[in-house]
Amino acid sequence: MATFKDKMKSGETLVGTFLKTPAYELIEVLAKSKLDFICLDAEHAPFDRARMDACLAMARALDFPVLVRLPVGTPAEVLKALDSGAVGVVVPHVDSVEKARSIASAARFGEGGRGYAGSTRWAGFATRPMTDVLQQSTDETIVIAQIEEPAGVTAAADIAAVDGIDGLFVGPADLAVCYGKTDMTDPAVMDAMRETGKAAKAANKAFMTFAANAGAGPELMDMGVTMFFVASEHAFMLRGANAEATAFKEAGTAGGAE
Repeated sequence: MATFKDKMKSGETLVGTFLKTPAYELIEVLAKSKLDFICLDAEHAPFDRARMDACLAMARALDFPVLVRLPVGTPAEVLKALDSGAVGVVVPHVDSVEKARSIASAARFGEGGRGYAGSTRWAGFATRPMTDVLQQSTDETIVIAQIEEPAGVTAAADIAAVDGIDGLFVGPADLAVCYGKTDMTDPAVMDAMRETGKAAKAANKAFMTFAANAGAGPELMDMGVTMFFVASEHAFMLRGANAEATAFKEAGTAGGAE
């Protein structure tokens, strides 16, 4: 976790996935994979405080970078995720500079910002001096603004320039819906993604997005994407289950034909 932010800022290709199932056992399993990170999807999946806390406890124990996509970008939601041990937050629907400044402040210590508590899991349960904990926030904590409305695309350059915003996540599905499209690869969506990527690059911030599979990688890399949120464990399970079932059924059909 201590080096994840540096890797992200350096432009290293990072591959992770969304976790939809609020089970710490899946953190334990996926930490053994070649994935660089996981993002708990507390926006679209049933992560209550207790189950998020359990997943983040496992992540901290294994030193495995785990982000949390929040349901909303309020200071209370930011605080819960970070105190429990998240390496950072992904905040949906950031469509203005004001929202970007608000979430950046909520995740950073200082007047009007994140409330300090040395007794949290993230801080080491009151075993570390304040100087170390504050430095950890500077070195580790990541704030990612999700750009998923036309207003966010228009304001992307200003959002990316906000101190404390570490990356832009462009949301192709929501953008498609906002533009009245039913295809995430529609030219209007692709143009919006490219514009957001240029804004991130100009501000020297990381650029990231959702990818259904590795096939989308080359085109997204051409846009400047370096951090990929690939599908989810739901998609991985279904792909694996369907591939095995299909293989057995095809083998059985072939055998029966003989």
